[in-house]
Amino acid sequence: MRMIKTAMIVLSASGLLALGCSKGSDGGGTPAPLPPVPVSLVAAKFDNTAALTSFTNYNVKLSPVIRLSFNNVIDRSTATAISVKENGVTTQTSSYSYENGDSTVVVSPAAALKALTRYTVDVTTLLKSTKGGALSNAFTISFITQIDSTDKFPVLSDNALLDLVQQQTFKYFWDYGHPVSGLARERSNATPETVTTGGSGFGIMAIPIAINRNFISRAQGLTRMQTIVGFLKNTAQKFHGAFPHWLNGSTGVVIPFSQKDDGADLVETSYLMAGLLTARQYFDGTSAAEINLRADINTLWNAVEWNWFRQGSQNVLYWHWSPNYAWQMNHKIEGWNECLITYILAASSTTFGIPQVVYKEGFARNGAMQNGSTYYGYQLPLGAANGGPLFFAHYSFLGVNPNGLSDVYANYQTQTTNHTKINYEYCRANPRGYFGYSSLCWGLTASDVPNGYNANEPNNDIGVISPTAALSSFPYTPTESMNALKFFYYKLGDKIWKQYGFVDGFSLKDLWYADSHLAIDQGPIIVMIENYRSALVWNLFTSCPEVKNGMKNVLGFTAPYL
Repeated sequence: MRMIKTAMIVLSASGLLALGCSKGSDGGGTPAPLPPVPVSLVAAKFDNTAALTSFTNYNVKLSPVIRLSFNNVIDRSTATAISVKENGVTTQTSSYSYENGDSTVVVSPAAALKALTRYTVDVTTLLKSTKGGALSNAFTISFITQIDSTDKFPVLSDNALLDLVQQQTFKYFWDYGHPVSGLARERSNATPETVTTGGSGFGIMAIPIAINRNFISRAQGLTRMQTIVGFLKNTAQKFHGAFPHWLNGSTGVVIPFSQKDDGADLVETSYLMAGLLTARQYFDGTSAAEINLRADINTLWNAVEWNWFRQGSQNVLYWHWSPNYAWQMNHKIEGWNECLITYILAASSTTFGIPQVVYKEGFARNGAMQNGSTYYGYQLPLGAANGGPLFFAHYSFLGVNPNGLSDVYANYQTQTTNHTKINYEYCRANPRGYFGYSSLCWGLTASDVPNGYNANEPNNDIGVISPTAALSSFPYTPTESMNALKFFYYKLGDKIWKQYGFVDGFSLKDLWYADSHLAIDQGPIIVMIENYRSALVWNLFTSCPEVKNGMKNVLGFTAPYL
């Protein structure tokens, strides 16, 4: 037994000796080092607000403190792998400090950043920890800085500011009007030969305003009107008395709006006729020039075959007719939308008028255009949910005063006011969280947008504010519209106030500002501001005896002015 135990002791000793020899076989006495742990971002903050790493961060201060926290202690000598760049290109000089035992790098741009500008925080794989691990994946954090709240122009009185906006906007029609026809060009950034009939109607309405505000003389306004009316009467193509959407401003030949829209456009014609009737009522002098102007306008007005656009004897008007495609577009003019004025003028015509049934069954759809639901606390008598784009409340009501106006379907003062207030409240509530929307920055209507054109409204909102929306709503929301005007002019004026007034649209979330002005958006700004100030165009248009008769006796409207 003793011999066995001795043998076991010897064996155990040999095993220990062997283990001891194996342990020292690498020539050292310490464990092999572990591989470096990669560096990864744990958290990011702008000042004390958590930053989004996959989306753009908005409203960042102009002197931000940027904190980037990592899972490892950072080697300070590699911190310059973190940079702040303007538009992802121009590197901003920055200082670096450290927190949390050097696992948080604090980056502070040396100079204040530019307002409303896109910047990036770029971090490359050159960033390393003190243990030698490198950033596992480079990353970029995008941010847009806050609005500069300083005034960009000297402060004016409210009246002086309204004068300035009307005068500057009028230059679109006066200075940029087509040199041959005098008509309004479609837009400032397109073929200059393309003139718009509807937009020209809005521009014609602006001429009496410009005379009354002393932007031009009466003689100048009369001369321009003679040019316009002479061109429309003697040169421009017409189809059953109606005009196309677009014309060549030199030749008067149709420029197709689309393939089959190469003939009459009854809605655009109604905007043009509303402008011409307004001018007819304004130029009421006894001189031969003014008498002849009125006669020529009557010739154009009386030639429009409104009832022919019933496409037979249907109780609805059709929008288009083409000499090449006839009625193929087959687009009924049905409400609620911007086309009330078309039915009013069709009912007012003494030569080719329509009966009330065409309005009731066609435009009103026997009452189907009514709504009655409440949005943001305001009941909407007519139209789609939330009201649609605000031009519905503008185009027909440049000449037709909605105050006190009613028929069996709606009170139109309630309709236009509540539609506007719903639009305002939507922007103020900002349910989609778009940067820039507020009680000062509001207004959705059709306008240019990044890479195109869109009928902006609460149900089709892509983050673009159209200045015409709030500014053409002065008669309905004077306080909210004045607040918007002051914000657009004083706070954003360096970006959106241009040669012909405010640009067509802008998006603060995309840092996009249109380079365009459109006749159909500029005209309502001038006209509706004037209607708010003096009711001039409302009074002129509704003084037409034909219009009074058409609205009251044919269509059944009631209003104090009828």
